[in-house]
Amino acid sequence: MKKIVFAFFIFCGFAGFAQKHVHLPHGMVFGHKPNGIAPVPATKIEDFMGKKIRQTTALTGTLIRVTKEKGGWFEMDAGGGKIIAAHFKNYNITLPTQLKGRGVIIQGVAQRALIADDMQHFAGDTVVGSKQHQEKVNPKARITFEVWGLMVDR
Repeated sequence: MKKIVFAFFIFCGFAGFAQKHVHLPHGMVFGHKPNGIAPVPATKIEDFMGKKIRQTTALTGTLIRVTKEKGGWFEMDAGGGKIIAAHFKNYNITLPTQLKGRGVIIQGVAQRALIADDMQHFAGDTVVGSKQHQEKVNPKARITFEVWGLMVDR
């Protein structure tokens, strides 16, 4: 009987040690530390970019969810129901799912979704004329972001 009780405590002890809790303190960095560029709120990135297709910048915002841990794929809130789909340039980055809902600062390259009008893959989001209303662009996922570095802000 004593052996059974002893074995029970041993197995419970291993189960307790197997639980891991990831603590994400303020200032924790994934990839390169974002610096050198004043961050822009993610809700104003489209206005900041103007008509540019690509823009190197830093953003501040709330991380909605981590879609894929390996490679650092995540979604960021861009305000007004819009989403910024982001991933790390370096595939060796692993993001914990506990980042959901946290405020972050990211640095990298923002890029608009392109419309391939008549096989013109670099046409950009500038369709005018008779084809203007025929193109189907998802307005909620217009910006993608290639991240060089992420820092937990709050």
